[in-house]
Amino acid sequence: MRNFGETYRIKLRSAMKRKKIQAITMVRNDRFLEKWVEYYGSRLGRENLYVYFDGTDQEIPGFCRGVNTELVEKMKGDVVSTERQRSRFISAKAADLFANGADMVIATDADEFLVVDPALGVELADFLSALPPHDCHSGFGVDVLQHLPTEGKIDFSKPFLQQRFRGWLYSRYTKPSIITRPLTWGGGCHRVKGRNFHIAKGLFLFHFGGVDLEHLRAISAEPSRVENGWTRHQLKRQRAIEKVSAVKERPWDKIVGRVRTMQKFCRPIFAINKPTTFGIKFVATIPERFRNII
Repeated sequence: MRNFGETYRIKLRSAMKRKKIQAITMVRNDRFLEKWVEYYGSRLGRENLYVYFDGTDQEIPGFCRGVNTELVEKMKGDVVSTERQRSRFISAKAADLFANGADMVIATDADEFLVVDPALGVELADFLSALPPHDCHSGFGVDVLQHLPTEGKIDFSKPFLQQRFRGWLYSRYTKPSIITRPLTWGGGCHRVKGRNFHIAKGLFLFHFGGVDLEHLRAISAEPSRVENGWTRHQLKRQRAIEKVSAVKERPWDKIVGRVRTMQKFCRPIFAINKPTTFGIKFVATIPERFRNII
């Protein structure tokens, strides 16, 4: 019997060509952007990355050389309002990319990384090119949080997964980040309006927004975030670090498939096109094979 990785390689060989895949993010004073550019640029090509800076008061950093960048007027309003504005903006930009020849568009925050399980031996672009013909696809959400009892301050210059070893298998980050035609994302791109989600087996969305408690505390105090009402959200993330630090981790390869199946079939009654685990916190030890990826 063929393994999953070999099945994907056969699908790719049977395809006429690798798809044109482009990626979008929108940021404001974001410390994760350099890793985002390095990661997706090395896998999709910098010419296929689009970075929009929320506010004309920002400077485009040198590491964005070769990337499509644009300063736009700052989104105004509270955190809920600005997240909806961003999602509409990104959806419109994705539609433009499709009009100009894109086969697939990825939209993530700068602290989110779509990762193919290294055990499959398949590159990201090849994996995505071989996906079934759905309108949208999700990676399985893994929220990488600092484990307070054993893990110290993060070093942004080194791979995160050499410093953080536990992942919360969190349905909030099982996001439909990949679309194959013009669609409209909901707030925070946590859902696609009018479409179901499809969790691609072997694909993960690693979220690093809570990778360091000290970093969270620092951005919570930024005046622009306080003004837009982000403080409450950041405090919630800080509490999540404390709560998840107390949850016992389980073996990755034993628990991930079960939780993926749970998310596939379980939906909150107020949003049937989002996955849920009904508040149960599943934490897994991230395998060593992921260590050098991000």
